[in-house]
Amino acid sequence: MNLDIRSTILTLGIISCIAVLFFIVRAYRAMSRARRLPFYFKKRQMNARGWRSILLAAIMAFLAFFLFRWGEPVTYRFYQPTLTPSLTPTITLTPTITLTPTITLTPTITNTPSITPTPSVPDEILQEFEAIVTPNPNAVFSSLQFATKIDDDFQPVDPAIEFVNPVGHMYATYSYNNMLDGVQWTEIWLRDGVMVQYFTGRWEGGTGGYGYADWDPPAEEWLPGFYELQFFVGSDWMTSGYFTVLGEPPTPTATTRQTQSESTQFTPTPSPTP
Repeated sequence: MNLDIRSTILTLGIISCIAVLFFIVRAYRAMSRARRLPFYFKKRQMNARGWRSILLAAIMAFLAFFLFRWGEPVTYRFYQPTLTPSLTPTITLTPTITLTPTITLTPTITNTPSITPTPSVPDEILQEFEAIVTPNPNAVFSSLQFATKIDDDFQPVDPAIEFVNPVGHMYATYSYNNMLDGVQWTEIWLRDGVMVQYFTGRWEGGTGGYGYADWDPPAEEWLPGFYELQFFVGSDWMTSGYFTVLGEPPTPTATTRQTQSESTQFTPTPSPTP
């Protein structure tokens, strides 16, 4: 019978426990007989045998504890464990029928992303650049928050991503750091991917803090659609924000003015008759 290391350690531990019980019983019997013997020499021999049995029981108990507690780790230091070979299946299932699709479905709708991964400054705006300060490559901007009102600390009041006409004055708030005064700064507003407003000039907001971009077109120009605001430092894109306008804009009402015109009529004076 082949036993592995774990089974061997377990067997030796069980045998040690049985030996502990055996020596305890033997010691008990020896000491019981010693108490009944009238002869001193015989009584001493039986007591000595009992104490030897107790000592052996203690040794076997320690051996059993050692085997159960540290037997396997110590054994594995001298005998490296070997992997047990796995069973290899002998039956191989071979499919006999292969279904070949006869109809190939061709997708008719192609999803085109509406957001450009890396926005760029249009050429007509690049021609207006006038700054000579090199942008700091470590400049960072937070995400944009849109609201129709801001407080004194340039923080948005009730920010949202959907607005219903009439929209009014739109603000985009943000935080920034590591900027340089004098670098070229550009803001581009787009509706459904088409530019509707832009600003470019020299940055004058300092190295870090809070800021906002705003746009206040006439009410009728807030057409429903998907709006985007892009920020650029030099020609490098920094961040973008998005919001949606719902509902039709208000129609401007024409005002009628009544104008009173004064008409002057000339009445000829009759000339005297000679």
